[in-house]
Amino acid sequence: TKPFSPRELVLRVKALLRRIKTTTSKSTLTSGKFRLDKNTLHCFVAGEQLDLTPTEFKLLLLMIEREGTVQHREDLLREVWGYRDTANSRTLDTHIKRLREKLGDFSRCIETVRSVGYQFRSNA
Repeated sequence: TKPFSPRELVLRVKALLRRIKTTTSKSTLTSGKFRLDKNTLHCFVAGEQLDLTPTEFKLLLLMIEREGTVQHREDLLREVWGYRDTANSRTLDTHIKRLREKLGDFSRCIETVRSVGYQFRSNA
């Protein structure tokens, strides 16, 4: 084995811990009473787990990551479903409706912006 200094060992351990902490924090997204775990696809609202489909999770995650900004229908359809032609698609509306039903009292966090799209606000 190679000789090493205790100082170098401490620095290496700190670097590893820093990397682990960064990875862990990026896997969980928290906004208000919402907590989403990207690794397990679990969603918790006010401490209670919601049973979301992978698509509902992806949609909610995208909206929370961009909280406070209006998400255009076309952009959501393109990013969540990969649609190129977004004309006359009711897919987004159906998923938003189901997501709001599952959110219950917190459904008002997803606001409809008429003729444009949707916006997420955790404090709504």
